[in-house]
Amino acid sequence: MHINLISYFENTVDLFPDKTAIGDGESRLSFSELKQSAQQLAGFISKQSESINLPIAVFLPKGNDAVVAFIAILYSGNCYAPLDVKNPENRIQSVINVLQPVAVITNNAYFNKLSACNLNVQIINIDTIDWLQSETNSFNYIHCIDTDPAYIIHTSGSTGVPKGVAISHRSIFNYINWAIDTFDITDKEIIGNQAPFIFDNSTLDLYLMMFTGAELQIVPEQLFMFPAKLLEFLELNHINFVFWVPSVLINIANLKLLESVKIRSLRKVLFAGEVMSTKHLNYWINNLDKDVLFANLYGPTEITVDCTYYIIDRTFKDNDVLPIGKPCKNTDIIILNDQNEICSQNEFGELCVRGTSLALGYWNNFEKTDAVFVQNPLNNFYPEKIYRTGDIVFTDASGEIIYVGRKDRQIKHLGYRIELGEIEHAILSTFDSINACVVYDHKAKELVLFYESTTEISVKDFRIKLTSVLSKYMIPTKYIKTEQLPLTMSGKIDRVLLEKTI
Repeated sequence: MHINLISYFENTVDLFPDKTAIGDGESRLSFSELKQSAQQLAGFISKQSESINLPIAVFLPKGNDAVVAFIAILYSGNCYAPLDVKNPENRIQSVINVLQPVAVITNNAYFNKLSACNLNVQIINIDTIDWLQSETNSFNYIHCIDTDPAYIIHTSGSTGVPKGVAISHRSIFNYINWAIDTFDITDKEIIGNQAPFIFDNSTLDLYLMMFTGAELQIVPEQLFMFPAKLLEFLELNHINFVFWVPSVLINIANLKLLESVKIRSLRKVLFAGEVMSTKHLNYWINNLDKDVLFANLYGPTEITVDCTYYIIDRTFKDNDVLPIGKPCKNTDIIILNDQNEICSQNEFGELCVRGTSLALGYWNNFEKTDAVFVQNPLNNFYPEKIYRTGDIVFTDASGEIIYVGRKDRQIKHLGYRIELGEIEHAILSTFDSINACVVYDHKAKELVLFYESTTEISVKDFRIKLTSVLSKYMIPTKYIKTEQLPLTMSGKIDRVLLEKTI
């Protein structure tokens, strides 16, 4: 019986010691090499502190060294917290102030930036460690149980203070074992990682490797700026599994690259993090082998990556909406209306989650935790937490869950309640070679469309074509073309930044 993540990892190392575990475009590590490096670093950490179940931050770029650091921290009996090396000093200070880590792990390249933040915390520079002197045969992970924290990932807070979502070992077991069973993951998978390690989608990539012996190829970040080279990387490295945000897939579809750059190795394409346009998904389906599996996953960071999924098992028209499907194993979805009653079929309500997947809460922030991890209003007999996602959904006649939008993206315009995501879906379905984001200018009281397109589209064309798919009050009145829509570090469209520009 496994009670912590390291026991899963060690079992995999025993089965595949010489098999490639990770590569980052510059170097590769076998499973035994990954274990040895992680244990050496864990030994150094343990000599500096005998802490257990406390956070250790990682200030390293996405690559093999970061993975080594994560596993080393787990060996030390603590939980890891990835930091964004691209963040400004004030953001780093803000995260550290809330996190209060035992230490921060970095390297020569980022040591000075970290030091300039004037943090009252120990800095471990992996480039100056005497690795030979740091080995130990005793690691604190043996004292960890499955309800202890494994990682903390920070999300933006409405007050400007980042919230650290703490996820337990057990929640990761639950999620990864579900994914292995559902998508038939084995040691034969070669995973092409897109998600930055500060984004929870990377959890699936990282732990599928650690649990099954699959090979994890960390795609160099710069390749996502050059989609043709990105596809060439997939083919060259025989990538057969990807879990990417829709923006990446949509960009490739808009450029029609799959017609000229063939990726014969790809067998499983999973996506999550944003609404996937059916039109762009159809392009992928029509240009890959017929037996490739496609799946739409949904979930916020607070429920360990994903809580629902839909494996594409039928044909959709370009203007259809993809379901987010059904709950993952050992997860229950409750859709509540404003009276905290279960919604009937086709009734809009807030998606709430209960089960093992729930986060432990927000690190060092009980107030925010208590606001969204609340008592199940349907259970009056014992304490039971559910997570209120803030997402609006409904169930259709077949029982599938359909995502509508965010509570905070639902606006009132000209007396009508409007879901901005519905407008975006209509635009993506109607026009070719486009990616779009609609925001609301509350001061001017108008809908604003930001878009990127490989073709010229006049305002007149927008209005005429959208009239056939949207009510008049839902048609944007302002159109702003950009060379490229801004993206967050996770690869999602940066809606907050666009809202600030209007």
